[in-house]
Order: sequence, then structure tokens, then C-alpha cells
Amino acid sequence: MTTTVAVEDQPSTSNEKLGWALVVISMAQLMVVLDSTIANIALPYIGHDLDITQNNLQWIVTGYALAFGGLLLLGGRLADLYGRRRIFMIGLVLFSFASALGGLAQNEAMLLGSRGLQGVGAALAAPAALALISTTFPAGPQRNRAFSVYAALSGVGAAIGLILGGWLTGLEISGLEGWRLTFLINVPIGLFAAFIAPRFLKESEPQRTALDIPGAVSGTLGLTSLVYGLSRAGDSRYGWGDSVTIATLVASVVLLVAFVQIERTVKNPLLPLSIFASRARATALVSMMITPAAMFAMFFFLSLLVQNVMGYSSLRTGFAFLPFTFGMIAGATISSKLIAKVDPRWLAGTGTVLAGIALYAFSRITVDDSPANLVSLATNGGFAGGEINYWTAIAPWVVLMSFGMGLTFVSMMLVAVHGIPDEDSGIGSGVLNTMQQVGGAIGLAALSTIAVHFTRERAADISASMSGGGGTPSADVQQRISDLVGQSAFTAGATQAFLVGAFMIWVASAIVWIFLNVKHHELVDEEVPEGVVV
Repeated sequence: MTTTVAVEDQPSTSNEKLGWALVVISMAQLMVVLDSTIANIALPYIGHDLDITQNNLQWIVTGYALAFGGLLLLGGRLADLYGRRRIFMIGLVLFSFASALGGLAQNEAMLLGSRGLQGVGAALAAPAALALISTTFPAGPQRNRAFSVYAALSGVGAAIGLILGGWLTGLEISGLEGWRLTFLINVPIGLFAAFIAPRFLKESEPQRTALDIPGAVSGTLGLTSLVYGLSRAGDSRYGWGDSVTIATLVASVVLLVAFVQIERTVKNPLLPLSIFASRARATALVSMMITPAAMFAMFFFLSLLVQNVMGYSSLRTGFAFLPFTFGMIAGATISSKLIAKVDPRWLAGTGTVLAGIALYAFSRITVDDSPANLVSLATNGGFAGGEINYWTAIAPWVVLMSFGMGLTFVSMMLVAVHGIPDEDSGIGSGVLNTMQQVGGAIGLAALSTIAVHFTRERAADISASMSGGGGTPSADVQQRISDLVGQSAFTAGATQAFLVGAFMIWVASAIVWIFLNVKHHELVDEEVPEGVVV
């Protein structure tokens, strides 16, 4: 029997409402990603004003990463159980409160505590935001465009963070130090997004199941230990052989193995392991772990190279990454339009190949580290990389890298969340965010280790080549020569890290080309709307 049910005309404001929904979600995503880099340039100023030692300054960045990476799975599951909009709003308010606390911090403990609290807020808001896209926007062009914006902000936010950090750090308003503005800028944005969220975002149906406490504890502690161990391994002061590094990484393995065992046996798992059963989704998750690892490492090493080797100011360093935003937006836009016609394998495969080419191009950057040139620079002033041409050696490859990431992120995000039941969309989003966060930590730790090794080797070679020269230079010139040797050696280490990063991302490309078998029509088929002929 055929039943016909009348379909009412959609309200003329439905598209406008979806547009505002995307604005709310985008503001949250931008804040979360932006805050991972915005404080980097301000670190010396924070250390001076709050009397924080150089060793403890790293916790301003690491503290955020630990809380964020360790709590993502729990945040995703809480969104499924208690309502995605509710958890999203709680995360935004908590993030805003922590930002205000950081901006008004009077001592080291207050600032570091605020950074950890920001990470908690981000871990609640980020998975809920991605899940809200999956459940708010209908499958097809609208959802593709929403993912395009979300994916673009995932990369653009890091570049904007460097630009804003450089600009705000140089300001002083009513006696308020500029670095405080890097935190306080989040407060009105986060509170505004939380305030208008109920108007444009629908609440999901809370699930009547208990929270998996053993899974939450073991998973959170395991991920936190993993991120901390990897961050410590990437620190040149400790490395992979440090006893605390080893103990933390071993503990993370034990805890995560226990977590998997718990999830296999518990009735209502924190992480349903069936999420990994799909070959296409597993491929996307692995790809989304490797590619951000190379991208985050690019930001880290390139920002140091541009600032310390080429001699750019903090603000100019931020603007050096501005082309990244254009390439990312272009790649994400093209990917969202082509995904309805082209299989994601072609988009993500091409994007990762292009990003690898860009990293390879960065690995070809060189400086003249001959003794004669270093002595000349030390005497007359200048930086070891002062002759590097930004417009030929940096800018084109920043654009190519970001364009490739835009192609990759949209298609892989769509594949990663495709087919996940609505009731598990929060934890599915949490898994995707966790893979990116852990991948970034692994990539930075591995590539930092490689960079430190080659930096030390090159520094020893340069120093040896300069011994036995002419007369003894003055103390000032000797110090300048030592600085220039460090700049030249760092360039050698960074370029080796770029080279390994290129091969890392090409491995991800090979995985995509070989294993990603989902077709484009599977991702964009419109869901059957209610009120049609059945």
C-alpha cells in the first residue's frame, strides 16, 4: 500500500538558520584551534611579566594540549549521553571562564591552571561541535559546505593564531599587557556563541545509559600519559631516553590496552569498537592522524626558522603564514564541491601528494654557513638566513601545503563520520579529534628528535670548520658567531625534519590510495525526508 503524506513548505528562514548554526559551530572551532598557537609568540613576554622560568614556559602550551587530548573521548561520549548542545554550551562557557582567568592571571599557578581548564572546555566543545554538524545539516551540499568551513578552520585557526598572537602581544591597552589580550579575546566570542546556541542549534535526545566510568578513567589517563610522554620526548632537554618519558609512555600503553579490554566487555562502552570496523573509516582516521602530524610540525619549525633564522619580527612572522589561510579555504571549498562527483580517494590522495611536495620544497632551504660568511655577518650584522627569499622559498609552498590540506581534511572528515549512528556521533567526533591531537604530538616528538640530532651534528661541523682561523675576534663578535652557528645548524635540523615529514605524509597518501574504497555517492546521498511518498 502506498501512503501519501503532505509535505509542508520549508520556512524561508531555514537556510538562514542553518547559516547561523554554522557560525556558532565555527566560532567554537576557531577558538579551540586558535588557542593552540596564539600564545606561542607571547611566551617570552608572559615569562618576563609573571616570572616564569624557561623550563616552565612550555607548560603554557603543553598544559592545554594535555587536557584537550586526554579528555576528547570523554567529551564526545558526554555529548552523546547528556545532549550535544548542552555539552557544547558548557564547554564554551568553561573555555571563556578559563580564558578570563588566564588573561587576568597574577602568577604562574593561576595561568597554568587556566590553560588546563581551557583544555577541558575545548575537549567538551570540539567533539560536540563536529557531531552537531553531522546531525544538524542534511546530507548533501549543505553538510559538505559545513564540513568545508569546519575543515578550513581546523588549519586556518593555527595560522590566525600566529598572526593574532604577534599583533596582540605588541599592544598595550589601559596598562593591560598585550599578551593578556591573547586570552581575553576569547571571552566575548565564547559567551556570545553559547548565548545564541539555543536559538540555532537543536538539542539531541539524551541517552538513558550509564557512563562507562572504568573506560573513562583508563582512556583519559592513557591518552593524557601518551600526549605527555610524547611531548617530553620531543623536548631536547629530555628526549626518548629520559626515565620519566619511558615510564609515562609505558604507563600509557598499559592503560590504553586496559581501556580496549574494558570496551570489549562492558555493556555500554565509552568507545564502541565497532566504529573502527569500517575499512573506509579506519583509513580516514589513520590518514587524519598522520597528515596533521606533518602540518603541525611544519608550523612549529617554519615559524622558528622565519623568526630566528630569517630575522622576522613576531608580527611579520605571523603574517608570513597568511597565505596558508587562502590555500586552506580554496582547497576546502573545491573539495566540498567536488565530493559529490569525485571519490574521496582522489581528493585526499591528491591533497596528501601536494602537501608532501610542499614539505619536500621546505627541506631544500639552505643558508651559507661558510666560515667567511658567518664572520662577515657577525661583523657587519645580519641573520644566517637573511638572504632566503620569502616569495620563492616560503610563500608558494605554504599555499601548496594548505591547498593540499584543504582537499584532504574535508573529504577525510566526511568519510570518518559517515555511517556512524546518530547516537554515537559525539564519540565518533571525539575519536577523530583524538587522532588529530595524538598524531600531532607523535609527529612533533618524532620530528623534533630528528631535528635536534641533525642540528647538533651540523653545529659541531660548522664549529670545527671555523677553528684555527685568523686573529681572535672581540667578545661581541664571538657571541654573534655563536648565534649564527646556532641559526645555521637549526636550519639543517629543520630541513631534515621537513624531509621526513614529507615521507610521513606520502605514507598517508599511499594508505589513502590503496585502502580508501568508499564512493562519492555513498557520502552525498540525500536522506529520505519525512512527509514524502513511502
